[in-house]
Amino acid sequence: MERFVISVLVANHSGVLSRVSGMFTRRGFNIDTLTVGETESPEFSRITISTHCDRGICNQIVKQLEKMYDVKTVKVMKQDQTVVRELLLIKINNVADKRQDIMSVVDVFRAKITDYSPEALVIEIRGESSKINAFIELLEPYGIMEMCRTGLVALERGGSCLKDA
Repeated sequence: MERFVISVLVANHSGVLSRVSGMFTRRGFNIDTLTVGETESPEFSRITISTHCDRGICNQIVKQLEKMYDVKTVKVMKQDQTVVRELLLIKINNVADKRQDIMSVVDVFRAKITDYSPEALVIEIRGESSKINAFIELLEPYGIMEMCRTGLVALERGGSCLKDA
């Protein structure tokens, strides 16, 4: 199985996301991450879905999505031709004798402290999933209080656009 990132341009109105995610549920397909947002045109939303499956299942997902009334465009993003990012907000215990070690990790990963209190640090980092995973792993010994991670966002490199596909 491999990871596929699927971009879906849909009509921006009530119920569309529910129908798209419901199709995955009915067919027994798993969604690893799901990100949705309005596009440059307010009448459309872009849904970015990542899933692990084989190529045949991915093709089946695309065909099912293309049949849906509110779906304008579906595209499987090619890994080498796509910019993919994710955002993580992570809250770490702010312990005085560990603070310098935490700051070193933050600096190496080019992360940013977005909130500082006597009890906790909130750190923001963005990047590819592998970078986010490595960052989390290095901060685990310092006491992760909580974290919130977005799904993937992806845009094709160069001049082509999803709306033109």
